[in-house]
Amino acid sequence: MIRIEALLGNNDVMAISEALRKIDIGGMTVTKVRGRGKRLPAQIHAAKGSAIFQPQFSEKYVIVVMIPESKEDEVITIIKEKGTVGKIFVSPILRAIDIATGNEGEEVI
Repeated sequence: MIRIEALLGNNDVMAISEALRKIDIGGMTVTKVRGRGKRLPAQIHAAKGSAIFQPQFSEKYVIVVMIPESKEDEVITIIKEKGTVGKIFVSPILRAIDIATGNEGEEVI
C-alpha cells in the first residue's frame, strides 16, 4: 500500500477529487493549512538586505490518499494533470489494521 500526499498551492481540490472519485479511490482526506493571520505572510529580508525571502505558497491545501500500489501511477498522473502548482510525496505504508474487524492489508482501504 502507498500513501500519496499532495501539497497544493492553489485550490485545485475539487478537480482532483472528482477525477479520483471516477477511478474509485475510497479513502481521501482534504485539509486546508491555515496561516497565522488573515494577511499574507510578511517578507523577511536576508542578512545583508540583498535578497527577499518569499514563502512558496500563501495558502496550502493538502490531499492525502491511501491506495494499493497498482494505482500509484494513475493517481499521480491525475494530480499532476488537474493541479496547477504544488508538490507530491509518496511513501509506503508498512501495515494497516482495521480496529473494528481486525482485518489487515489492502482490504482495510
